[in-house]
Amino acid sequence: MDNINSLREKIDLIDDSILQLLVNRMNIVEEIGSIKKQNSTAIYHPDREKEIIDRLASKPTGKLKKEAIEAIFLEIFGVSRNLELPEIISFLGPEGSFTHQAAESRFGAVADYISLPSIKSIFDSVDSGRAKYGIVPIENNQEGMVKETLDLLNEKSLFIISEIIIPVNFCLATKEHDINAISRIYSKDIAFNQCQGFTQDYFAAKSDDFFVQVDSTSKAAKLASENPGTAALCSHIAAKIYHVPILFDNIQDNDSNQTRFIIISKVENLKKTNRDKTTLAVKLKDDDKPGTLLKLLKEFEEKKINLLKIESRPQKDTNEFKFWFFIDVEGNKLDEEINTILQSKADEIKFLGSYMNLC
Repeated sequence: MDNINSLREKIDLIDDSILQLLVNRMNIVEEIGSIKKQNSTAIYHPDREKEIIDRLASKPTGKLKKEAIEAIFLEIFGVSRNLELPEIISFLGPEGSFTHQAAESRFGAVADYISLPSIKSIFDSVDSGRAKYGIVPIENNQEGMVKETLDLLNEKSLFIISEIIIPVNFCLATKEHDINAISRIYSKDIAFNQCQGFTQDYFAAKSDDFFVQVDSTSKAAKLASENPGTAALCSHIAAKIYHVPILFDNIQDNDSNQTRFIIISKVENLKKTNRDKTTLAVKLKDDDKPGTLLKLLKEFEEKKINLLKIESRPQKDTNEFKFWFFIDVEGNKLDEEINTILQSKADEIKFLGSYMNLC
């Protein structure tokens, strides 16, 4: 026991040192915040945060893996940004959704969040200035693009400043210690569908009313927190918010299921890195002529700009059957080749953002 107490005393001394270093860091952060405020500079710089994490991960880190370093420092970055200039971040709710999880993964647990009910309400909150940043889903690698997000990017004058990719992992959260004590499981239909293997393995003999569909996995976690003998299939963040212990983790059938989210802002946040992506909305003038789209794509090819994605969407401002194109290309608006095309096609191409490519 004396050995444990001695070790704990050493940990206390280290914790005291960490706290003092964090205080020193925040004092410097506050100075930087004052300078940024005077110069109207953006507070959120994902490229700078990645640079810090990569630099730290390259050092001797003992048992700390890069994922652990990233988790620790993303929280420090979140506290720092809140100190520099408290800013409201809106996300597609409810609280405990995967969008909420994506938001916290980049802005930390201490940020000032607003949960909103629709993708349009997120865009409106940023467009009106009620929120500084908005987090919305744009693509799932199993289901494809989120059409409403694409259309609103085309309609609104907002910019993509970063992307977030998170795995869609479900857990079984319950206050029961014994799986046999569970008499009901709450979740959304999509979660039940994506966790069929687990439910069939562990609850095959249960009746249909054992599985209760609710509006969201967040609500499922809330119900599991309030009702003894129940459980929820939900996200990790929903289990955390409602203080429901996780009995089984990563119970989804497909471990490859990932969703890409974007951070939208009223102000473009341009900075070059060595792995950038630029997103464009293209409405061709001569779209009734054969080869018009091909000519544009040829221009990208001639300038050796790699095309990453192209999606067609209907033009909603006409009663004709016309389309515009959502396009991702490799590179940055600051690259001469991309900027040349943007300037020469200014009446056909809308710039939606350049940011670090995480895909």
